[in-house]
Amino acid sequence: MSVAAARPDIASARLIVGLEIHVELATRSKMFTRAANLAHPDNFAAAPNTLVDPLVAALPGTLPVMNRRAVEMSMMVGMALGCTIPPRAKWDRKNYYYPDLPKGYQISQYDMPLCVDGSFDLRMGEAPDAPVRRIGIIRAHLEEDTGKLGHELPGGATYEGSLVDLNRAGTPLLEIVTAPDFATADEVVLFAQQLRDLCRFLGVTEGIMQKGHMRFEPNVNLALTLADGREVRTPVVEIKNLNSFRAVRAAIEHECARQQQEWRESGREMGRGMKSTRGWDDVAMVTVLQREKEDAHDYRYFPDPDLVPVEIDAAWRERVRAQMPELPESRRARYIAAGLPWKDVRQLLDEPPLCAFLDACAAAAGGDAARATFAAAKLLLNSGLKYANERGVALASAGISPAQLAGIVALRESGDLPAQSVDALFAELCTGDGEAREVAQRMGLLAVQDDGQLVAWVDAAIAANAQAADDVRAGKMAAIGRLVGAVMKQAGGAVDGKRAQACILSRLGAGGR
Repeated sequence: MSVAAARPDIASARLIVGLEIHVELATRSKMFTRAANLAHPDNFAAAPNTLVDPLVAALPGTLPVMNRRAVEMSMMVGMALGCTIPPRAKWDRKNYYYPDLPKGYQISQYDMPLCVDGSFDLRMGEAPDAPVRRIGIIRAHLEEDTGKLGHELPGGATYEGSLVDLNRAGTPLLEIVTAPDFATADEVVLFAQQLRDLCRFLGVTEGIMQKGHMRFEPNVNLALTLADGREVRTPVVEIKNLNSFRAVRAAIEHECARQQQEWRESGREMGRGMKSTRGWDDVAMVTVLQREKEDAHDYRYFPDPDLVPVEIDAAWRERVRAQMPELPESRRARYIAAGLPWKDVRQLLDEPPLCAFLDACAAAAGGDAARATFAAAKLLLNSGLKYANERGVALASAGISPAQLAGIVALRESGDLPAQSVDALFAELCTGDGEAREVAQRMGLLAVQDDGQLVAWVDAAIAANAQAADDVRAGKMAAIGRLVGAVMKQAGGAVDGKRAQACILSRLGAGGR
């Protein structure tokens, strides 16, 4: 009998996942030098090795100088994650060799990180009353990113060697480390999505996954309950540099199945020196062994002699806290309370500048905040998105001002602007100045308010559509659309549809139905 055959069967497997997240901060300059930062939008199109200075290239005699803004961005993330910001943090050298790390070490933080002991309330669904799970945040420390290795020549030809691009080297990199509190791949993906929303609303990163602005590294193992009642744990595997939610889910699910099979074959259990690092093959959809994982002592951490510790007093903390905007979870609750459906809320939360613009529009509209938010959001997500998509521009910067959009909302609520005229007015206001009512009047878009004329159009529509009128009298309200259409045709669109419908119901004596 083989050793594998002698092992008890696996009765059940419980997934255990902790997560490390690397967030590239969108400062204008790099972490320890004034060289331009690849993670800032101004530099996305930089040619390889053009964002390099003597310090990035590790030339002799260069000395690092800390980027204060990167520290403050990291503090904001820590505060949003409920972390403590200690009064003192220090810089350490993490020593290892890699071709895209010219110094031979990475400036990081080891035993005194910038943010510690936080938590994140993970919302487990879309409903307003969806359950929440608390995920522990062990730490968030600030470091510098490495460069990047490529294996493709310009034009796409494969290169057998490694091409080094140091544009990314020195980018401020915030590493967030969670507790092993995730029990499913879906939970990890939800957390990743909500953390991305959080970081983008804080303005600390552009969060473009394809550019590596956020990279996820799940630490995965299993608690196996065996048929004989014992519980054993498989060795922890760290899956490196996943930059899509699809890859995060698929890699964890694959690793869950692979570790069960490996235990059946080898019986290896978690222990000192047993951790390994694996990469993800997005084509074959499998993890691939890269190396046995180093322990902390392998990196020979020691305090960086060229950098002083970071001293953070209460006044600095409060200045940073005052910079923080309203966070996504608060906005989500507010938008749902205003009556917006989840699909609209999700669309808004995907674009932080659009949320800020919506709130400015609602404030300009005045009156009941929830009603103004609902009306402004519907206008933006209908006429606004149509205009922006047709012209290939961002909706928040389409050209219309919050006051102008609030003017459209007021015209719609008063019935002075027919629904079919909204698109034309929105487009006109995006291209120039002017108050919404004045522009609508100049364009001949305002609705006819002559009650006598409206009654005449309604009576004519009823006479020409007797069957539809009888159906409405009988309570078949689907037929009213034919009558409204007939009124709108006579009016040439110069009447509000809701006003026309109300008049029809009144003339048919069906208003109470």
